[in-house]
Amino acid sequence: MRFSFLINSPLEQFEILPIYVLTSKYIDISITNQTIMLGLVFLFVSVYFFSSLNLTTYTLNIIPHRWQVVIESIYGLVLNMVSDNVGGSRSQKFFPLIFSIFFFIAVLNLIGLIPYSFTVTSHFIVTLALSLTIFIGINIICVLVHRLSFFSLFLPSGTPVALAFLLVPVELILYLFRPLSLAIRLFCNMMAGHTLLKIFAGFAWSLMNFSGILFFVQYVPLLTLLPLFGLELGVALIQAFVFSLLTCIYLNDALNLH
Repeated sequence: MRFSFLINSPLEQFEILPIYVLTSKYIDISITNQTIMLGLVFLFVSVYFFSSLNLTTYTLNIIPHRWQVVIESIYGLVLNMVSDNVGGSRSQKFFPLIFSIFFFIAVLNLIGLIPYSFTVTSHFIVTLALSLTIFIGINIICVLVHRLSFFSLFLPSGTPVALAFLLVPVELILYLFRPLSLAIRLFCNMMAGHTLLKIFAGFAWSLMNFSGILFFVQYVPLLTLLPLFGLELGVALIQAFVFSLLTCIYLNDALNLH
């Protein structure tokens, strides 16, 4: 017996859908599923941090509860990352920035694993806007600290003058591609993982519409989804860590002119 069924595209989950349309002739400030997800993540992060504090004394609890343990673990991880990769007495000034970047991206990645949610970091424009903002901020810091010595980033010390005409354009291109590589790495990993999960889930759903042995074959892709989901969970956290780590490295280059 044949069955008719409809399989949605694996890329359909990344579609931006308008919830409330508000446009003018030149401006579009409509509320979309992406806008709502960003607002929910911001609200979640704010509530999460405030719930980890003892608001009566403005200090952390001596005997930590489960939420505080998670926060302290993330705090220690990011603190070590900043200390090891930024270095110097000025590194602690940038710890709040790196901590916020890591936590924000991690929550965005993880919340996208919830069924019927929306993965904001699977859109290149979002990751590019985030990486460009960080990149511009790092350059402003570098100029404020080193003034015109900023341009020594593109000519390593001890380089012969004859090689300067070759190295400076190469170093400049590599430097300008930093925000692009940050954005592409995060966007591609999140989009590829979610697409793979949707493909396996759609394949299992298709097999459910058949009878006989094909009906039981559906358990193969269904069971495969479990390790894939665990892998995607690890990728979500690793990508947040890698994004923060590379930000630390770029910040170290800006502060120390490496």
